[in-house]
Amino acid sequence: MAPNPSAQFSVNLRVETPAASPEIFGQLAAAISAVGGDIAVVATVSEGQTVVRDVAVNAGDQEQADRIVAAAGSVSGVALLEHYDRTFKMHEGGKIELLGSKTLTDANFDALAGSGVAAVARAIAEAPERAKELTLKRNMVLVVTNGTAVLGLGDIGAAAGMPVMEGKSMLFKGFGDVDSYAMCVDSRDPDEIIATVKAFAPAFGGINLEDISAPTCFLVEDALKEMLDIPVFHDDQHGTAIVTLAAAINACKLNGRNLAELKVVVNGVGASGVACSKILMEAGITDIIGCDTKGAIYNGRTENMNYMKDWYATNTNPRGIQGTLSEAIVGADLFLGLSGPGTFSLDQLKSMAAEPMVFAMANPVPEIMPEIAGPYVSVMATGRSDYPNQINNVLAFPGIFKGALECQATKISEGMKLAAANAIASVVSDAELTADYIIPSAFNPRVAQVVAAETIRVAREEGLARK
Repeated sequence: MAPNPSAQFSVNLRVETPAASPEIFGQLAAAISAVGGDIAVVATVSEGQTVVRDVAVNAGDQEQADRIVAAAGSVSGVALLEHYDRTFKMHEGGKIELLGSKTLTDANFDALAGSGVAAVARAIAEAPERAKELTLKRNMVLVVTNGTAVLGLGDIGAAAGMPVMEGKSMLFKGFGDVDSYAMCVDSRDPDEIIATVKAFAPAFGGINLEDISAPTCFLVEDALKEMLDIPVFHDDQHGTAIVTLAAAINACKLNGRNLAELKVVVNGVGASGVACSKILMEAGITDIIGCDTKGAIYNGRTENMNYMKDWYATNTNPRGIQGTLSEAIVGADLFLGLSGPGTFSLDQLKSMAAEPMVFAMANPVPEIMPEIAGPYVSVMATGRSDYPNQINNVLAFPGIFKGALECQATKISEGMKLAAANAIASVVSDAELTADYIIPSAFNPRVAQVVAAETIRVAREEGLARK
């Protein structure tokens, strides 16, 4: 059975039907519905003896999208003029462009692009910090990937990671009014990635690392933080962690639980799993057990380990739980899924504590589907936009960078991350808080504002703000 229809798999059908037989369009709609399609938009292109319409239909996967096209073409009286994948259409020519922030005319040509620029260049040469005032560095982030850990796709290479980076740049601008440039580094060598980003850093006010596999992502981020005096932020780690903590804060408020007393099981100890665990520890939770494909991670385990898992084994799982996920999950209050589709079973869920909370964040198919988990949980969250409680990084990174750039922060600290999580949680008022609404919408304009304000406040308190 195909997943629920969503905009991830969306097809546009341009169809022609007789104007004198309006019932034929109804037959078309019924045929689309019969194969599971969800009509999202109908737009009339032209009218006369025939009516030409564009029909946007959401599907659950590519196979279902193909069935929708076939069904539309089989309806008597309907001419299927053309069809195309809406996502591919949107990506033609890329999703971002560069525009000048000043208007170029004959009158100001020399000041903007000619010899007049020399004075500004000399000023920066004499005082390099003025680049934050006189160049795009003031509001520009470099978005970097090597395409080795793209959400839902894995290691697909640098060029294939570019559409995701372009989308990231759109989100930066749309939600935080932060400019950014997408760059793919064709290397799996941490030292080469570090050297490349360091070489480009003087032009940027911050670095956003994205879709870089573990443990390379840890090595790259740690090294760049040491080398650079601008914020370096691996969003797959910290963005996910911040929004996860915000969701946990509100879920506990809803259920009358004490956050610090939760037993948490994290399934998937990659970049996101480690970061989520760290921020929960910063928030006071001590009983955290991480699981990978070999089971629980504990102090002394040697199989399938790396330096970050060694750290994890030393700093989590205080009771030394061993065995499979099924054994670790018994009595847990919160399940965090950062692994893959279908990796958490109903039997495992039923062994959790009373009124369990499940955040199944694998995307596009979560560890357990909400339709299955729903009757047995107090709160359910996923990484998908077509279910309630989407744990979406866009709630965090635009506001964090907006604040960090505005106050010219030298780094993004643990305190700034905790403040951002609490800020996101605060947008949902007590009156609004329900099991289906523990996280604000990504389109709520207050989110980026309060996150930026809290980021600035903590940066100044911690002495990290230069402005």
